[in-house]
Amino acid sequence: MSTTENRAEFGSTLGFILSAAGSAVGLGNIWKFPGKAYACGGGAFLIIYLIIVAVVGTSVMMAEFTIGRKTHRGSVGALRMLNEKFAWIGGLGVLTGFIIVCYYCQVGGWAMYYVAAYITDVKTVWADPMAYFLGMLGANGFPLGAVVWGLIFMLLTAFIISHGTAGIEKMSTILMPILFVLLIGLMIRSCTLPGADEGIKYMLHVDWSTINGTAILTALGQAFFSLSLGMGVMITYASYLSSEDNLVSNTGIVCVLDTLVALFAGFMIIPAVFATGIAPGMGGAFGFATLAGVFMAIPGGQFIGMLFYFLLFFAAVTSSTSILEGTVAFLTEEKGMQRKTALVGSCVIMEIVGLLYLLSQVYMNLKGIWISKDGLQFPIFGDFLEYLTDRLLLPLGAFFTTVFVGWVWGPQNSIDEATGYGRNKFALAKPYAFIVKFIDPIAIGAIIVAGMVFGMSIS
Repeated sequence: MSTTENRAEFGSTLGFILSAAGSAVGLGNIWKFPGKAYACGGGAFLIIYLIIVAVVGTSVMMAEFTIGRKTHRGSVGALRMLNEKFAWIGGLGVLTGFIIVCYYCQVGGWAMYYVAAYITDVKTVWADPMAYFLGMLGANGFPLGAVVWGLIFMLLTAFIISHGTAGIEKMSTILMPILFVLLIGLMIRSCTLPGADEGIKYMLHVDWSTINGTAILTALGQAFFSLSLGMGVMITYASYLSSEDNLVSNTGIVCVLDTLVALFAGFMIIPAVFATGIAPGMGGAFGFATLAGVFMAIPGGQFIGMLFYFLLFFAAVTSSTSILEGTVAFLTEEKGMQRKTALVGSCVIMEIVGLLYLLSQVYMNLKGIWISKDGLQFPIFGDFLEYLTDRLLLPLGAFFTTVFVGWVWGPQNSIDEATGYGRNKFALAKPYAFIVKFIDPIAIGAIIVAGMVFGMSIS
């Protein structure tokens, strides 16, 4: 059973904020948000996105924070303590996070691979960027380099987690400021490129004719997925908070920091692609292959490219540590395992599944199974894992969490915890109660329908 005896806590409010923001800030902020902003019209999309973050993102995060801080337990124990019939919601989050770490550590390894490549072998990368990317994934034989770097990334994540909340906090207080400095520096360089002004204008120009149902769902999905909601991570992190911490202000700060990273990334990528004439995209092929053309075309491209992949690495490791902590917390608190045993066992299984994810990209014909409006499908195993988490498990976890807070535990209990039972002000308490009870379930339900029924990739 769960226990709070001798439970670790974050050493400071700043440490918690940077750790939670580090969890929220991930690869999706940097290589998916710019492409979505470009495809959905620039400035108008940004406004819609900001509204959705303010309404949906902050309220779901507040719900998760209050559950964790109220109980001082991981996601399963927290839900069980509040209502034992709903402990399975926390279990769903743990499962989701477990699967995500399997492939997240592989992509983090790719970022490390490219940092090394831009330092030592950039001419080969630039000679044929797509061929180099596919070669890393196994087009020319067993992808030993990607395997090794993915393993190194996993070991680094495990090393940080082995030091508990102190390790997470120390890592976050070091890497998050560096991440912001790198991102702001790259954004300034991008915006000062010849021809970049057209990209800046595009990001600031508001044309409401570009906004339709697809654009709104895309903004909704991006806001939701970029905040690391739906897998119990924020419940677990908040469980390490002191009862004196102000959850209202902490929630706002974490959401603002995450949103700033997405906006900075947009103003880093879009002006650069306008300056070089290369259309922006999303995901791995864009981040590792298409952007090579951008780096080749700008002065100091080798150095800028290296910094960019350091940026991806920092974003990946701050997220992977938080998600892995959710799994370890579950095994130690709910299953009574020693932290070291839980950590090692989890990492071994995650690495095996992660290797299947990597090998399925190019090297081996490994398939998953999926059902959509078009019937039975057999995507590559890597895509199957992402479909499973992004289209189903993540939004389901968040949906049931908001239903639990809105209809079972009750918004007032969440508000009481958020305010420290009257110690802190919460001017938007009444709107929050309405949003978490009605708006959040409807919005997240729309994400589930869009992904599962219509096959939209909005994560």
